[in-house]
Amino acid sequence: MWDHIGVSLQRVAVGLVVALAIGVPLGILTGVSRVFAQTTTPLFQFLRMISPLSWMPIAVMVLGVGDAPVYFLLAFAAVWPILLNTAAGVAQLDRNWLMLARSLSATRFETIFRVVLPGIVAHILSGVRLAIGIIWIILVPAEMLGVSAGLGYFILDARDRLAYPDLMAAILIIGALGFALDHAARWLYARWLHKR
Repeated sequence: MWDHIGVSLQRVAVGLVVALAIGVPLGILTGVSRVFAQTTTPLFQFLRMISPLSWMPIAVMVLGVGDAPVYFLLAFAAVWPILLNTAAGVAQLDRNWLMLARSLSATRFETIFRVVLPGIVAHILSGVRLAIGIIWIILVPAEMLGVSAGLGYFILDARDRLAYPDLMAAILIIGALGFALDHAARWLYARWLHKR
């Protein structure tokens, strides 16, 4: 069981990191550039409304069997709350900060990394908390895509072996781990607000 838990948590971490790497830059760009926001918002809203699980057959067909389609599904599910929260954070930034940065001749790079990013960390963390909840829900069905380890695989295996105590234990562990991950995300968010 510990091996399956480790594999699942690794997949959650990879999916979350990929979602952050995509969602934060796109969210900043959406919040900063009105033209980019108007151009991409309909597309983002359209894609966001498609269930990540509906991509399962296409993910397997394109990426093959293994970890790659699982990472894709988790990242696809997690990117939207991060992107939207990041864009909302940029929109709510105090415009005086941006004007001050311009008056001090800050470059766009300096403005983003010294003013925008520190000002929206709370929004990003809020998006991460939502993303963790979504990833954890998507994880189990995603791990039924022909992988040989993980909690989703363990549930299928226990069902096939008619090992109902193992199945019940896996369900309880999934609930406990999900609760622990959400608690950690909430603690991180509260810690950042307290620090500020």
